[in-house]
This record gives sequence, structure tokens and C-alpha cells, in this order.
Amino acid sequence: MMDLSIVSTLYYSAPYLESFYQRVRDSATRLTHNFEIILVNDGSPDASLEIAIHLQREDARIRIIDLSRNFGHHQAMMTGLMHARGEMVFLLDSDLEEDPELLETFAEKFRASGADVVYGVQERRKGGLFERLSGAIFFRAFNALSSHPLPRNLITARLMTRKYVDALVRHQERETLIAGLWVLTGFDQVSLTVTKSSTRKSTYSLRRRVAHLVNAITSFSSKPLVFIFYLGCFILLLSTVAAVDLILRKLLFGTLLAGWASLMVSIWLLGGLTIFCLGVIGIYLSKVFIEVKQRPYTVIKQIYEVSGSETDLQREEFQTDRQVFR
Repeated sequence: MMDLSIVSTLYYSAPYLESFYQRVRDSATRLTHNFEIILVNDGSPDASLEIAIHLQREDARIRIIDLSRNFGHHQAMMTGLMHARGEMVFLLDSDLEEDPELLETFAEKFRASGADVVYGVQERRKGGLFERLSGAIFFRAFNALSSHPLPRNLITARLMTRKYVDALVRHQERETLIAGLWVLTGFDQVSLTVTKSSTRKSTYSLRRRVAHLVNAITSFSSKPLVFIFYLGCFILLLSTVAAVDLILRKLLFGTLLAGWASLMVSIWLLGGLTIFCLGVIGIYLSKVFIEVKQRPYTVIKQIYEVSGSETDLQREEFQTDRQVFR
């Protein structure tokens, strides 16, 4: 059993990968020599895979999981966690927005707290006004509609125990939000405030951010469906009151409200609400459709790793105290 597994994903990571490897290797070495670095290539179109293979030839502790195409950041992370063998697992991005040296800080917090998970949160969201505002809206909207709220300004970096990771990867949702699974899995979790830098412009456009929010909410909450029920009850109540008003006007005063404009507005309003509600229901049905197919998270094209005998020799060479995190 490894003392530590470091898991990261690759997608347009070529400019940062060598520096990331050197820094995270040096940081891990100060804790234990018995560790592995798992790099999941999420169909990166740049030279990330080639650079990773070159690094792996020089350091047998690197394992590369090459996916057959781009499956998405969350699915790639889950795949990496499934292949982690360490008693402790450190997850972080390879774009250097999260400092690899955070591993040592997380380890100190882990020893002091005795928790199962130490996760990072930003003191203040990085990026410009749009990125900060959209991030704040996402967390507010998600937490308002979810029974398992997320910590605000949550980041990828986190240090986890083996038992927590084993429980986490038991989740089999195909359409998911990994941050929601982190919370849903439970165990004792403590936060650590860190500073996240900006090394590149975010690839999330407004359309992708809205799609991400819709997917996150419909993957983890049934509240929109409940809301539709109460919306229907409210409209039914209003229409009943309006019908009673019209009947009383006719019986008591012999008059009816005239005008086609209000009628057309009512038709458009109710028609729009009907289409909206059907759309929400359709999203949930599409997720049921995807889940019942039981398609795999990802498809692995190839795994680059050293053979068993060579790995065993290296483990003997770097054997150290197993209680590095306690």
C-alpha cells in the first residue's frame, strides 16, 4: 500500500505540467518517499500526454491514465480516484492555480484536526467581476435548491483518507457534480482557507456556466419538481379566484370584463409556464434515461505504468515510516 497518492487531471496542461510535477514531487518527498502521482489525460488536444509520458520514463512513481476522449473534469477526477492506491489521497488541478506545496499545509491541518478530509476554500474568489459574480450566483442558487449545500468558494484541492475515497467512488451517477458528491459522502471534513491564483483565462463562457448550474441542481435536488407542483397549485388558485370574480360580476351586475389583450397575455403566460415546467421535467427524464443505460464514467484508452517487479523494487528502496500523516 502506498502512503500517498497524488491525483490530477490533464487538459491543456502542457505549459504547466513539468513545473507541476517537480513542485508536487518535492513537496511529497518531504512527507514520504512512498507515493505515486496519477495523471489522468482527459483527451487533452495539446502535448500534455507526450510530456507526461516523458516524465513517467524518468520517474516510475508516475502513472498515466489516458482516456479515449474528453469526458469532463469531474469524470476524469473520479477515474483518477478510482485508481489511487494510497492510504492518503491528495487531489488538485495541474494548472498551478492551486500551489502544489499546499500538500504540506494540508497534511499539517490533517494531523492537527484528525478529520477524514481537509478541503480548500478560497478566501476571495479569483478572476474578474464576471467570474466572481457568476461563482457567487452559482453557490447561492445551488445551496438554495439543494439539501446538501456546498461550502462557498470551494476548490479542487483536498487531502482525503483511504476510507473516504473508497466511499466516494462508490457513487455511480453518470451526470454528476463532484463537489456535491464530496459533501454527500459525509465523514469528518474540515476546511482550509487558501489563495488561488490565475494562470489562464477561464474557458467557462456564460452559456457553459448556466448549463453547469442547471446540471448541478438537477443532479442533486428534486426541489425544482416540487416547485412545479406548488406553482401549479398557485396558478389553479388564481384562476379559481378569477373565475369566481367573473361569475359574481355577471350575476350581480350583469357585466363582463372586456378586452382581448388581457386574454392573450394570460394565454402566453400560461403557455410559457407550461413549456418551462415541461422542460424541467424533460431534463430530469433525460437524466433518468442516461442513468439507466449504465454507461461507464470514462473509457480508458491506455495506462502507462511501470511493471510490478520494478515498482516493488522502488517501494523497497524508498520505504519509510507509514505514520507520516498521524
